Amino acid sequence: MNLLKQTFSADQTCFLDVPATSIKELIPRIVDQLVGNGRLPADARDHIVQGLIDRENVVSTAIGHAVAVPHCYLESLTEQQIIFVRLNDGINLRAPDGTPTRFFFFLFGPTGEAAAHLDTLALIARLMSDDEFRYDLGEAVSVQDLGWALERALGREAAEPLPKPQVAEGLQRTGKFAGGIIADVQRRWPHYIADFKDGIHSKSIASIMFLFFACLAPAVTFGGVMAEETNGAIGAVEMILASAICGTVYALLSGQPLIVLAGTGPLLVFTVTLYKNCQRLEIPFLPTYAWVGFWMSLILITLAVTDASVLMRFFTRFTDQIYAALISVIFIYSAVEALTGIFHNLDERQHHDTALLSLLLALGTFYIANALLRFRNSRYLLPWMREFLADFGPTIAMTAMALIAVRLHQVYLDTLRAPETFGTTSGRDWTINPLAAPMWVRFAAIGPALVGTVLVFLEQQITARLVNSPDHKLQKGEAYHHDLAVVGGLIGVCSMFGLPWQVGATVRSLNHVRSLAFMEESLPGDGQRHDRILHVQENRITGLVIHLLIGLSLCLLSVLKKIPMAVLYGLFLYMGVISMKGNQLFERLSLWAMDSQLYPAAHYVRRVPNKVIHKYTALQLGALAVLWIVKVSVIGLLFPLFIALLVPGRLIAGRWFEPAHLAALDADEIPEEEDNAWA
Repeated sequence: MNLLKQTFSADQTCFLDVPATSIKELIPRIVDQLVGNGRLPADARDHIVQGLIDRENVVSTAIGHAVAVPHCYLESLTEQQIIFVRLNDGINLRAPDGTPTRFFFFLFGPTGEAAAHLDTLALIARLMSDDEFRYDLGEAVSVQDLGWALERALGREAAEPLPKPQVAEGLQRTGKFAGGIIADVQRRWPHYIADFKDGIHSKSIASIMFLFFACLAPAVTFGGVMAEETNGAIGAVEMILASAICGTVYALLSGQPLIVLAGTGPLLVFTVTLYKNCQRLEIPFLPTYAWVGFWMSLILITLAVTDASVLMRFFTRFTDQIYAALISVIFIYSAVEALTGIFHNLDERQHHDTALLSLLLALGTFYIANALLRFRNSRYLLPWMREFLADFGPTIAMTAMALIAVRLHQVYLDTLRAPETFGTTSGRDWTINPLAAPMWVRFAAIGPALVGTVLVFLEQQITARLVNSPDHKLQKGEAYHHDLAVVGGLIGVCSMFGLPWQVGATVRSLNHVRSLAFMEESLPGDGQRHDRILHVQENRITGLVIHLLIGLSLCLLSVLKKIPMAVLYGLFLYMGVISMKGNQLFERLSLWAMDSQLYPAAHYVRRVPNKVIHKYTALQLGALAVLWIVKVSVIGLLFPLFIALLVPGRLIAGRWFEPAHLAALDADEIPEEEDNAWA
């Protein structure tokens, strides 16, 4: 360890961003520099170079995790030393995990020290298995940064509890009033300033530009639908304003700022159902809406201070995968439904040219964004260029397609349905008078509030579980109780002004995480390049700026009205497809059409018989179908209850599957060896 610390404290033993395209090009370049600064004897130069190359020819020294350990021990060498080299870009050295090698630890020493090689190799392998350490090494700009990265890694290693707790830290019951909230604040408060500093990064700019449109488009769309269904009581302006205010407050006060608050489809269905019941009972909608929101706010805050979020410990990947799949399918279905609707509703303005151009704009947006995302692993251009194109892919795609639409202005296109001016949709006052509701309504509102509470609780907490997934490698902790209290308070405020309720939006939150993620490229045995998340740039700035821009968009309504809806449909399609990546349910569905001899080396494939895997997948697919049917049926108001029923459904599944098989299929954390098994 002391030898490694010495390496990371001297310029002569560290070489950053070395250009090399092969190991045979790198070795003589590094050895010549070491000879030049006196670290290696000049008369041993040729022996060392040839010895290192010969060893690579026999077997690659790449050990995986983007690291290789070339070594040479000769009698002419007087002391053991470690030389660290970071390449500009990784090279393929046939590593066990297929990851291109970018980090090299050259080991030199006298023949008598060869026995210490195994200890040094074990130390390097252990440190480089730490994703954060590899990220820090990749971002370091000086030797001092390398030393700091090593100290951080050693600190994490010393502090890591063994064995890991069975229940996530944020879901452990305290047994005290507001104990969970206090624990969340204590866990997240030390990172508050860092959340703003970490947001000053190029990743943040790309994330803001992508998520601004990704959040604005659903807000306008859902607001327009709500205006039609509620006769203008709540519309697009109210939805945009609620998104801006709630998102800004949440970015400043929440514990997990990567969660994006927004109006969601299930909440839209709940609100519309409430409106129709108010019309049927001949009671005023907005005052009733306010009382339902007040009760929901009170119940949610009560749940937060009584540690009710610990109930999420009964939710597993079984539930998470089904819910995430449902939300992804909703986005894809919404895009496809809107595009097919253009073909079905042709008239004098919207003719076949309109339908065809709309389809091309949507598919073009999807294709360009998706292609640029994959460009991160391309062989062309420089690394920073590939990273830029991948990060700004959605923005580039939307801009390109919008410019094409402007160029073909002769063809009529449906544009973003933004209101003309700022103001309530119906012209009503912004504040709501709750006393306008009859006395019996004020107490009867508890009934629908209980159903709404279940919906908000599940949407918020499942989204939080998905964002805090171990696969995302987040480092700053969870805050289930605290965030639920913040959402509850915001629902109360929205109810007072007749604004639509906001809750954690799954697809937008997952895309927020992915837009801030640094990926590590791998090349498994199937010969195709794949990604895995190495580090996420956790911060508050992206969420804050995104929602401030949404608020400012109310001043640019005339400009927003020119954006073709077809381009936004393409963005919806992109978000839905991208959020499917990493969902094990879709991965296992692909096995149904795959040759069983060519199944990927996933951990459950090695531990569970194929028939059992397919039966488990069919069970999840059936549950997904039930949720979809309930959502679109007349009992859509009971949708949250059916989500909650997934928990006992998972428990009952224990009767049909062996415990060992369920443990593999429903693993709370994907084992390390599966990281590079899937595309």
